[in-house]
Parts: sequence; C-alpha cells; structure tokens
Amino acid sequence: MTPQPLDLGDPDRLYTVTGGRSRAGDDALDLVTLVSAENDPAPGMQSEHVAILRRCRHEPMAVVELSSHLRLPVSVVKILLLDLRDAGHITVRHPTSATATNRMADLETLKQVLVGLQDL
Repeated sequence: MTPQPLDLGDPDRLYTVTGGRSRAGDDALDLVTLVSAENDPAPGMQSEHVAILRRCRHEPMAVVELSSHLRLPVSVVKILLLDLRDAGHITVRHPTSATATNRMADLETLKQVLVGLQDL
C-alpha cells in the first residue's frame, strides 16, 4: 500500500498531511540526516508515515532521498519525520556523527607517527 504521489500544487492536501504546520521547528534535520525505522507501521497511521517507516526499515535513508521517493517537499517530509521521531518510531542522525570519533583517533595516530619520525 504505497501512498499516491501528491500533486505538489495542491496546498490543501499538503496542509492536511502536515496538520497545518508550515515549519518543522527543529534544526536537527538537514538534507543528509539519516533516518532509521525503529518499528513497523501501526494500524491507523497516516499513509505518509507508513511509507517512511517502510522505506527506512532495512537501511537508513537521507531526508532528501525520502523527499524524492515520496514526491513531497523537503519541508513537509521534515514535519512528518519529527512526528515519527517524537513518537519513537524513528531515530535520526547526521552521517558524520558516527565517524567523528574515528577521525580524531586517526589524527592523533598521525601526530604520534610524526613525533616518532622527528625523533629519528
């Protein structure tokens, strides 16, 4: 049951999908934020929420990818994602957050190698 693509020129439909909200109100989501589903869709969920959970079930997907797949504006997708996050259905993370610690360790190793070479 895939939601029908929205007519992006239909502001009434977009208003309904977002519950009348026009801004996500949270800077935690940008275009490359990765979204992972934490559980399966529940009966009675909004069709767009169901589509997001199904797309992110097996592997994380970026906000911009979800926007493209759902054929919805990014601003609308962000609102839907925040609804799902607040309800505990998804987790979101920036792709660099997982590797930032590794990069620092690599830099420290390089510094130690440089000091060792200078001591020779």
